[in-house]
Amino acid sequence: MSTNKNAFIRYRVLDNCFSNPGKRYKIKDLIQECDNVLMEKDPESNGISRRQIYDDIAFLESTEGCSIELTKVRDGRNVYYRYSDPKYSIFNNPLNKMEMNQLQSAISILSNFAGMPQFDWVQEIFQKLKHGNETSSEKNEIISFDNNQYLKGMEYIGQLYNSIQNNQVLNVCYHPYKEVSPTTIIIHPYYLKQYNNRWFLFGYNPNNGKSDWNLALDRIISINESTEDFHFNREIDWNEYFEDIIGVTKPEDGKVEDIKLNFYGLTGKYVESKPIHGSQKSKWLDHNVLEVKLQLIPNYEFERLLLSYGEGVKVIKHEILIRKIKDSLEKAINLYQ
Repeated sequence: MSTNKNAFIRYRVLDNCFSNPGKRYKIKDLIQECDNVLMEKDPESNGISRRQIYDDIAFLESTEGCSIELTKVRDGRNVYYRYSDPKYSIFNNPLNKMEMNQLQSAISILSNFAGMPQFDWVQEIFQKLKHGNETSSEKNEIISFDNNQYLKGMEYIGQLYNSIQNNQVLNVCYHPYKEVSPTTIIIHPYYLKQYNNRWFLFGYNPNNGKSDWNLALDRIISINESTEDFHFNREIDWNEYFEDIIGVTKPEDGKVEDIKLNFYGLTGKYVESKPIHGSQKSKWLDHNVLEVKLQLIPNYEFERLLLSYGEGVKVIKHEILIRKIKDSLEKAINLYQ
């Protein structure tokens, strides 16, 4: 049994003893009570020492622990322990400062999911915690996430999440980049995915029969509920769907292919420490060239990623990808002619 778990058990036993007005618990009694419970949980337990009980009491009395208030009553040569307030218990005690700070940190992280219905309670609780913690307003934020709160379409996340949970078909007014005017798309929503600080909705599109049709939330104009019967997805395991691609685009009839890249200088060191895909296998050919082998389905996002490394990368193996990257770089150079 782990030490931490033993400690929690001891604290619960001590709490029961301190709050019991019908019996006087001396140190030896507290040891015996803890030993009895620990032996029930773990017959191999060697029991606890007198020093351990004293340490436990000191911790529970400290501000790092539970700040309990004990009355230590002398009875002849012995001392027995009980709570100063007989109604007190550490398990109905308000959080101490350390616990309050830890909870505030967790709530602060959850606040990054603002807009999702299951996290509507976050801001309310966060404000209550701030109100109850005198020092909270004095502390600066110490962690930040890559989250664009001004991104168009964020306001739809809550509605889309509920629609997925409730199997609600939607009529989405959508404006693709390549089209002059918006169009209405019927979609049976299955999954929300974030990539590169943008959100995408995946679902069944009855017009083309595809179950992995995706819409960028920042291109959505409006959403209305449809009365159509919901088409359930029994084809795709979303936990596995994205394993063979980078981003959200899976080309029709796309297959996993072997790709070899060379990264140079500092870019190689960066890619070695931050792999670009789960299949990455890398080795240094010399002090300046990192060879990277990948097995994935090439797509638009992968091409954009490679282009972002500029002169720091060269495609060595994959003829189609080589031509596409070379063509993009030549067009970029022509802009500066």
